[in-house]
Amino acid sequence: MRDVMIRFVVALGLLAGTALPTFAAEKIVVFAAASMKDVIDTAAEKFKAENGSEVTASYASSSVLAKQIEAGAPAGIFISADLDWMDYVQERKLIDNDSRAVIAGNALVIAGAKDAKPAEAAEILKAGRFSMGDPSNVPAGKYGKAALEKLGIWGDVSANAVFAENVRVALQYVSRGEVTAGIVYASDRAQVPELTEVYRFPASSHAPILYPAALVGTPDGNAQSGAKAFLAFLRSDAGQAIIADKGFVPAADAK
Repeated sequence: MRDVMIRFVVALGLLAGTALPTFAAEKIVVFAAASMKDVIDTAAEKFKAENGSEVTASYASSSVLAKQIEAGAPAGIFISADLDWMDYVQERKLIDNDSRAVIAGNALVIAGAKDAKPAEAAEILKAGRFSMGDPSNVPAGKYGKAALEKLGIWGDVSANAVFAENVRVALQYVSRGEVTAGIVYASDRAQVPELTEVYRFPASSHAPILYPAALVGTPDGNAQSGAKAFLAFLRSDAGQAIIADKGFVPAADAK
């Protein structure tokens, strides 16, 4: 009996010894739309300073991230640049539905070189090649095509479009001078001072640009506690202040 008790105590000790480091080493993995990079990088630094928890982020088009989550990628939080791709993972029961919430909004603009002059969209986009997200799967591209169709100029300018895998790549094409202009989010343009906003699409020309975020997993415990804390931070006053500072629309004002 004494030997059995000793083995039981040793087993408990081993379990305790392995459980604590695993919890302490928990990393918060965020899959976020490429346009959210500046927000998440800054928020991760502030969150770590306050809580000691490390946040690791993967940035890509919302469609790519959604498919990776569907394939089993170990994300704790998913932040999409539109509602459709969040709906995609929700329909497949890959997120905690109760955790889903819009954390930011955005506007759509045309970015040009530093010395470029503001003008109408048709004039800018007819003048040369321009970049935009691929409308077949990139949210920024979908918004852009919808806006150009609403303005009645898609047929006139589409031949000049250079499709990019995400909005950040579209912005890089403009920065490198490979195209004369790019259809990007206002928040992205704001982070590149050498580029100028030469046109802002009317909000009525496209669907509202909203960023829903949710915990990946189900409420039965699959979602990490650290991920819950970081998502709560993004929704807090401190997180929303970062979102506003990076050129996004805070959740309270996003429509």
